[in-house]
Amino acid sequence: MMCAHRWLAAGAMAIAIANPAQAAWPERPITLIIPAAPGGTTDISARLIADKLAAKLGQQVVVENRAGAAGIIGAQALARAKPDGYTLLMGNIGPNAINYALYKTLPYKPADFAPVTLVISVPNVLVVNEASPARSVADLLAQVRQDPAKVSFGSSGAGQSPHLSAEMFKQRAGIPGTHVAYKGAGPAVAALLGQQFTFMIDNLPSSMPYIQAGKLRALAVTSDKRLAELPNVPTMAEAGVKDMVVTAWFGLVAPAGTPQDAVDKLYAATRDVVRSPEISERFKAMGGQAGGNTPAEFAAFIDQERVRWKSIVDAAGLVQEQ
Repeated sequence: MMCAHRWLAAGAMAIAIANPAQAAWPERPITLIIPAAPGGTTDISARLIADKLAAKLGQQVVVENRAGAAGIIGAQALARAKPDGYTLLMGNIGPNAINYALYKTLPYKPADFAPVTLVISVPNVLVVNEASPARSVADLLAQVRQDPAKVSFGSSGAGQSPHLSAEMFKQRAGIPGTHVAYKGAGPAVAALLGQQFTFMIDNLPSSMPYIQAGKLRALAVTSDKRLAELPNVPTMAEAGVKDMVVTAWFGLVAPAGTPQDAVDKLYAATRDVVRSPEISERFKAMGGQAGGNTPAEFAAFIDQERVRWKSIVDAAGLVQEQ
């Protein structure tokens, strides 16, 4: 029996020596790709957890913004990365769900990714500039119908949930509107502050500081219930726009083929970080809810989201060439 134990131990040591990267992961800094510009929820949530993850994993987590093309640039970079656990993506509803329906061709496919865990989910919010005469959804709709040729709406990029939420809003309310796409929520919010378009349906965290400062006016949220952080802002249903519940989500994704050991360690560390009192309270203050589901649960959720958004994109006639 003693000989057998020694033989097993020696075998385990030989495997560890033969596969040092897998056995010791992580043994060098990890790059976390953000497929959007600074200032949006993808960027905000990633930066909130990066240092905490680094402390848990014992290695630096370097945040790298790769904005543009509706998140395609960042997602493609991850798909092409070596599956060793050292390159990750803060995936979201756009590049990891909506884009598969929105574009006829993409430089990546669902099988290129290994979902790790959901980080945060947030409702969207319909906002206008403080100088807008619209003080309710009804006011905004009246304004739009009075002069439809001048109506435009901004978003963090084609295919992102703010864009598709606004398209849904147009369908449900029966109004026109020209889409103006930006390379992230940060630039889009800045444009709305500069009164460059009529309205925006934004992920709540990127607009929240400006709502609280009185620079943007929130007219409705896309959650099914009012938010404690914005108790005076009605839901879309309360504002008269039915079937308009949208939840944006953001989570960690690795390249397909990443060693399971690395995925498991990353999942456990991220779950502990997002569910910690400090981070979960920060997320709540942003109007968001902490995630932390298992890789299998997150993968199943993303599959469901792809199916759900395909029906919305098809109904809106938004399919386009990449």
